[in-house]
Amino acid sequence: MAYTAEKAFELIEAAHQRGRLAHAFLITGEAGSGKSELAAKVISLINPPEQSGGMNLFGEPEEVPTPDLESLEGDLVRIVSPKSKSRRIVVDDIRELEKSFYVASATGKWKVGVIQHADRMGVGAENAFLKTLEEPPADCLLLLLSDAPELLLPTILSRCVRLPLMAKAEGREVSESQRVLLDALAGLAKQGMGNIAQALTLRSAFSELLVKRRAEIAKLNDLALKEETAKYKNTTDGEWLKHREDYYKGHTESEYLGERERLLEVLIAWMGDVVRQKCGVERLDFPSQKATTETVASKHELADLLQRMDALENLRTNLETNVQEQLALEVAFLKAYA
Repeated sequence: MAYTAEKAFELIEAAHQRGRLAHAFLITGEAGSGKSELAAKVISLINPPEQSGGMNLFGEPEEVPTPDLESLEGDLVRIVSPKSKSRRIVVDDIRELEKSFYVASATGKWKVGVIQHADRMGVGAENAFLKTLEEPPADCLLLLLSDAPELLLPTILSRCVRLPLMAKAEGREVSESQRVLLDALAGLAKQGMGNIAQALTLRSAFSELLVKRRAEIAKLNDLALKEETAKYKNTTDGEWLKHREDYYKGHTESEYLGERERLLEVLIAWMGDVVRQKCGVERLDFPSQKATTETVASKHELADLLQRMDALENLRTNLETNVQEQLALEVAFLKAYA
């Protein structure tokens, strides 16, 4: 079950008031769902800022706005983010975070560690992090932020309270690849669904995006492997390096499958907006596409739109099996858009 960021904060606040706050939360959700904002609110909750004492024009205490996450970093709050060329979280940063938890702080204050893009931890960083996660010092809180939690070790997932966030009401924040796909969908809509050539053109655009993203992911993981090899080649044997090669190949595949799922989710959400427009529902996943999806909805019966939606949902199910990817895409795109 996904929560709004506001509801997730209410749950954490209630647990804190009862003295039952968990020591680790995994806050997940797509880009723009409010993960960083929620983390900042939680930090301000457990380490309240000094009250300004100011009053507004009505004589009421002036509300102190929640600062952004980065501005909260200091002696009590450590933020770990991917920094290497490969955009990985390195083990040394995790160890520095662990050390900071054992530095004395003022009575009543919490030490907080925030791991941004937690799914970018390598095996070494994850194993180092597990030690802190398994035996956290008192009055310490860990907040893991991720839009791809499936890439984390199961042992990390099992030790965190998970808070999946839903997209904000004003619509999803999209990546560059997702933006390109939305543009392709808008182009299809101008021509109208029901054309085989247009359906295959969209399938080609989708496949090209997948090829591009796989190459980008592989490049980053190759960089990570090179960094590890340069650091450890003189202190370990060839068998260990071979194991690391296999690890990064597997990680590339996992990240690719996650990216494919996110692009597929754009197709499903866009078609969902068409169905919502047909049914007169105001809330849309892509408000910027409202005119386009409204036009498509006006040209098709609801039953037809639902069948097209089913084709995309079936594609998602089929891709979870050993089906040949390109064949599955072609069949589904013909059913959904031709």
